[in-house]
Amino acid sequence: MSHSPEKGRKPQNTSKQKLSPILTLILCTVGLHKPKLRSISCRDKESRSSGCASMAPPAQTNRSPSPSQPSGKGEVSDLKMQLRQLAGSRAPGTDDAKRELFKKVISCMTIGIDVSSVFSEMVMCSATSDIVLKKMCYLYVGNYAKHNPDLALLTINFLQRDCKDEDPMIRGLKDSNSYVRTVATMGVLKLYHISESTCMDADFPATLKHLMLNDREAQVVANCLCALQEIWGLEATKSEEASTERETLLSKPLIYYLLNRFKEFSEWAQCAVLDLVSKYVPSDSSEIFDMMNLLEDRLQHANGAVVLATIKLFLQLTLSMADIHQQVYERIKAPLLTLVSSGGPEQSYAVLSHLHLLVMCAPYIFSADYKHFYCQYNEPFYVKKLKLEMLTAVANESNTYEIVTELCEYAANVDIPMARESIRAVGKIALQQYDVNAIVDRLLQFLEMEKDHVTAETLVLVKDLLRKYPQWSHDCIAVVGNISSKNVQEPKAKAALIWMLGEYAQDMQDAPYVLESLIENWEEEHSAEVRLHLLTAVVKCFFRRPPETQKALGAALAAGVNDFHQDVHDRALLYYRLLQYNVSIAERVVNPPKQAVSVFADTQSNEIKDRIFDEFNSLSVVYQKPSYMFTDKEHRGPFAFSEEIGNLSLGEESTDNVVPAQRIEANDKDLLLSTSDKEESKGSIHNSSAYSAPGYDGSLAAPSQTDLVSLDYKPTPNVPSATFAIDDLLGLGLPAAASPPPPPPVLKLNTKAALEPNAFQQKWRQLPISISQETSINPQGVAIMTSPQTLIHHMQGHSIHCIASGGQAPNFKFFFYAQKAEEPSTYLVECVVNSSSCKVQLKIKADDQSTSQAFSELFQSALSKFGFS
Repeated sequence: MSHSPEKGRKPQNTSKQKLSPILTLILCTVGLHKPKLRSISCRDKESRSSGCASMAPPAQTNRSPSPSQPSGKGEVSDLKMQLRQLAGSRAPGTDDAKRELFKKVISCMTIGIDVSSVFSEMVMCSATSDIVLKKMCYLYVGNYAKHNPDLALLTINFLQRDCKDEDPMIRGLKDSNSYVRTVATMGVLKLYHISESTCMDADFPATLKHLMLNDREAQVVANCLCALQEIWGLEATKSEEASTERETLLSKPLIYYLLNRFKEFSEWAQCAVLDLVSKYVPSDSSEIFDMMNLLEDRLQHANGAVVLATIKLFLQLTLSMADIHQQVYERIKAPLLTLVSSGGPEQSYAVLSHLHLLVMCAPYIFSADYKHFYCQYNEPFYVKKLKLEMLTAVANESNTYEIVTELCEYAANVDIPMARESIRAVGKIALQQYDVNAIVDRLLQFLEMEKDHVTAETLVLVKDLLRKYPQWSHDCIAVVGNISSKNVQEPKAKAALIWMLGEYAQDMQDAPYVLESLIENWEEEHSAEVRLHLLTAVVKCFFRRPPETQKALGAALAAGVNDFHQDVHDRALLYYRLLQYNVSIAERVVNPPKQAVSVFADTQSNEIKDRIFDEFNSLSVVYQKPSYMFTDKEHRGPFAFSEEIGNLSLGEESTDNVVPAQRIEANDKDLLLSTSDKEESKGSIHNSSAYSAPGYDGSLAAPSQTDLVSLDYKPTPNVPSATFAIDDLLGLGLPAAASPPPPPPVLKLNTKAALEPNAFQQKWRQLPISISQETSINPQGVAIMTSPQTLIHHMQGHSIHCIASGGQAPNFKFFFYAQKAEEPSTYLVECVVNSSSCKVQLKIKADDQSTSQAFSELFQSALSKFGFS
């Protein structure tokens, strides 16, 4: 195959000429390089047939087909016979018949059926002028040539003939037809991903660079630019030459060359060029103005992608020029608002996301245009929610009244999620200290609407407002006091109401009695958040109105220390010990003088916002998080466990590498249980710690060394009655005699226990959970727990072995196993450690259910010694 020499250069030796994509495929067929093909699955046979020309075929695997899938052997035999009948036929309609058969072959190949036996028939049927047939044949040959090297030689003749075909859609890279060059440039990129060495040895990047600088067709230039960016970007880490070539893409001559031809490019190509130009650093301000003047008309473009890419460039060019940067904000405002109102909801949301980012950076510039962010009745909820966030951001002294009036209209909306978001928006504006008087009146009017969702959201906002504006307590409490706690069912709203009952008990006449009724229904309250607030509220109420709250406080503490939720238990125990020690000190701890909250914590740090702003015109803006949070594996949550337990770290010798463990049980949806999850497992939780705490029967348990909360207080001998005066006051009775400490567990474990991963997996799935509980780990152990291996070594010293571990600070997850010394009985443990809270969650399964509690005690005993040995 010959090429005409380029101008100004001597003709090259034909043996060193650049290869066309067709000849590259020839190399593939004779085995000079092996393509790495990814498997692509289709939803139905029709979609596989229609899309076969553009999909990569699946790599052949040794996996046997599932019983639900047919083997396809009979169908392949039929296809082979039909293809052989059509191979030499020239009858009318033959190409149509071949096309249908080719579609079936590609469909079978796509779903993993081996159709390599029809290779020779496919080659014989390739002698046709039908482009679709040729594309399907190329796809088939490219996949099966390496499995049939002898038959692959048969394809060289027709491939060489296609290289000289008159149809420009069949020829190669240096063709005179622009369509051929446009497609071939992307073919080079695909070749690079299939075989890097073949692409680089053929010097394809140099050819692409020449085309980029000299080709008359703008689309060819754009394709060359994209291909070179990707190729040189990947090669830059391997060779200095490629790194230098990549830097030349940001040279001033090339940037100016692309900008001068900018209007010739398609919309997609313009975005690619703008992305490249945004990485270029101009030498002075005059160069910046020249570039901006050249591209200013792109702000009026109908394509939103081009507009956003231009805005990104303008913002980056003027970062060091404060006055010009502000003018850019003014200039880009109108195009963005136009795009929001002119496109569909999807485009509106994408543009609104970028506009929201700009509003957060410079709200004063958009404050006069707040009406553009009013919600339309036919907009989807995700667009309305984003607009509400923008209304709260642009609110100031001059427009607060109009914005709040509009939001109050939304609060009466039949769309409950929209009404909730509107009320939250009103509260956010109030917390910004804009027209607080009028907003508080509006919120109190919401409480009179007698709609459960409106009342719930309003109570939460009133609580926050009282924390920041305590001077409004008289007006708010007068209205909140008329709300019945029976009509408030949502946990956050009930917690807010209880907070106000405790904080303003002296102003609410019925506060002690409302709290008492809530305590009577303690067992029916499923939210730990509500129970925690209830404990604190009743203690605060006791300090202000002791006679009326005495009975309620005793019942609350008794219920709290016997609560299955660890946080509720610990808080009740803390309050009890504080009251037992000194009531005055307890009041200073639980209800100290408070200052008004000046600033509420922002959900996003400034660093995160700056990172998102740097990634303007990308998915980061739509997701409202930096790209590394949704692209890199290490940022996909605290644990990223593999799908196969065979990948887990095994045995005692596996101490160098820690690999993720599998989610073995389908019900284990969360690695760290949330509050609601812990409550759902109430029936299976066993708390093995013994506390010095009041019980329902009025007795006091013996003190334990494993108390989570301790004041280290020892009553003095000369005042024995003062120590337990609080017990008499609360009706909890006198302390019972201390019971002896429990004997150490007698269960003995096999020091040389062994268990295969497959056996662990099978047992974990079959055995029920014997014990599920939350315990604690010593802070000394947490301090030395820099990696999971430290705990693994410690537990091995107690004959408890780790079969898998994973995670990163502060969350670590382990799968342990142990075996009894006397008999082949196995214990399996899932252990989740939170090093920041020193909490450990355990799930234990056992062959012998009767010894599960003994093993649990032994496991916790070993865990309690972590950090001391």
